[in-house]
Amino acid sequence: MNQVVMQPIVQMDTETLKRWTTEVKETLATGMAMKAPKKQFTAVNLWKIQQAKRKPTRITRKWAI
Repeated sequence: MNQVVMQPIVQMDTETLKRWTTEVKETLATGMAMKAPKKQFTAVNLWKIQQAKRKPTRITRKWAI
C-alpha cells in the first residue's frame, strides 16, 4: 500500500537553479517619510467601551420593572 506519488529528487535546469540560489544584495530605503505611530490601547479606552455597553442595559432594566 505504500506508493510514491512524486519522485524524491526534483529535476530542474541549471538556469533555474542559478536564479534560485543567487544572493541578492538589499539596501535600506532612506529618505522615506514614516507615518505617525498609532495610539495605544489603554485601560481608559477599555473602561469607556465597557461603560458604553452598560448604559443601554440599565435603561432596559429600568423599563422592565
